[in-house]
Amino acid sequence: MSVGNKDRVFSGVQPSGSLHIGNYLGAISNFVNFQDEYDSIFCIVDLHAITVWQDPNVLNNNIIDVAALYIASGIDPNKSTIFVQSHIPAHSELAWILNCISRIGWLNRMTQFKEKAGKNREKVSAGLYVYPNLMASDILLYHANLVPVGDDQKQHLEITRDIAQKFNNDFKNFGGENFFPLPEPMILPVASRVMSLRDGLKKMSKSDSSEMTRIELLDNNDLIAKKISKAKTDPLPMPEQVSDLESRPEVSNLINIYSAFSKEEVVAVINKFGGKPLSEFKKELGDIVVNQIEPIREEFIKLKKERKYITDILDKGRIKAKEKSDPILNQIKSIVGLG
Repeated sequence: MSVGNKDRVFSGVQPSGSLHIGNYLGAISNFVNFQDEYDSIFCIVDLHAITVWQDPNVLNNNIIDVAALYIASGIDPNKSTIFVQSHIPAHSELAWILNCISRIGWLNRMTQFKEKAGKNREKVSAGLYVYPNLMASDILLYHANLVPVGDDQKQHLEITRDIAQKFNNDFKNFGGENFFPLPEPMILPVASRVMSLRDGLKKMSKSDSSEMTRIELLDNNDLIAKKISKAKTDPLPMPEQVSDLESRPEVSNLINIYSAFSKEEVVAVINKFGGKPLSEFKKELGDIVVNQIEPIREEFIKLKKERKYITDILDKGRIKAKEKSDPILNQIKSIVGLG
């Protein structure tokens, strides 16, 4: 959907643990850049979080934490719609309708489910299995044109497009033809995909048992510097050519992080540090990360003391989201014969 001259963007972050620089570079920092150009809807996707068990008290606090970090990072609630997914029942209502549109074969092909379920596929929640249908509901409920995705999320957007197309076709004689726009991916830069500090082939994750694998947005300056200095690398000096990065995943990851924070192209970073000791590069990387994360952390700490301020923003966001989604859900129910 275009609002005025602006396309509509939808994205969200799960409140399922401490946020790290992977969340920031891959999602939140991009959200800040989107809000002037697009009609931006940024959700805290708590329904997605409970596809695996969450401590209720921790989950509730994490929801507030994500909202505070959104704002501390520069997302302006006057420019963007910030709200909690479960506060809009239409997400769940449309998800059920889409469960009846989506096909088992499509869900069986989802690689992320296979990775998360592993050998315990028969024991994981049904919610984890139908997760893509809820994600499709999040996007289609607002007729979003654009969805920021990394390489590992493109498959989720593809199934969203499949569901939208099938709905449009199934109900083309009942007012559904071309009803859902097919959302387009906004492919994020490679540098936004941040890998573990201990394994350059594994994505940085808040679920990893070792805190040394990730830099959390609430880490203090000394801890950030320590984690970077102890990040796994190799005994060679800094690479002098981009082609060298393929065989050096851990070093490549650190260069990508530097590139993302500095807004310098990877080739420029290599030209700057090529042949130098890794220790020298790590020191500068630590400085640049600290300089950007420190003000966000300090603002977050202030906001956390103002819980009512945060909940008021989320309530206003809920009202804005409801105004955008209610007319669309009502049309969907009418098309399928539910109202």
